[in-house]
Amino acid sequence: MSLDLKRQLIAQLVESSRLLRNYIDSRAKTRGTTRAQWIVLFRLRQQEGLSQVDLADVLELQPISLVRLLDRLVEHGMLERRPDPKDRRANRLFLTTRGRQLVDDLDSLRDAIASDVLRDVPAAVLRTSLDTLIDVKERIKTLGEAPDTIAAK
Repeated sequence: MSLDLKRQLIAQLVESSRLLRNYIDSRAKTRGTTRAQWIVLFRLRQQEGLSQVDLADVLELQPISLVRLLDRLVEHGMLERRPDPKDRRANRLFLTTRGRQLVDDLDSLRDAIASDVLRDVPAAVLRTSLDTLIDVKERIKTLGEAPDTIAAK
């Protein structure tokens, strides 16, 4: 594969990612939330009871950024902080009934976005694209762990 084709693919991935984030943000606003809040709610539905530190780690966010986001979700009645019984300094995070209803509602929005964005893309192309993106993501993670190998490639 030519270097120019690789550059074009990377440019398209970056631009498509930015456009998709913006599109999701605008669609999330119609449900009274943001993409960032949506991500937190989905993760907590999967792993309720995470500590704030663990959630920041999983989401690859700075703890201070996450705290502000969590504060807003608590304010809006979407989640609650509960003291960690094993560590007085820590909080565990749990969805409220309202938060659970919102994240369940967001499932249908996620499905609608996927249908809109990927309309008319054949299943075989989706499978190949998904496999390729998974491979690229793993390669990026590996390169990120060993920055000296970038120059060698």
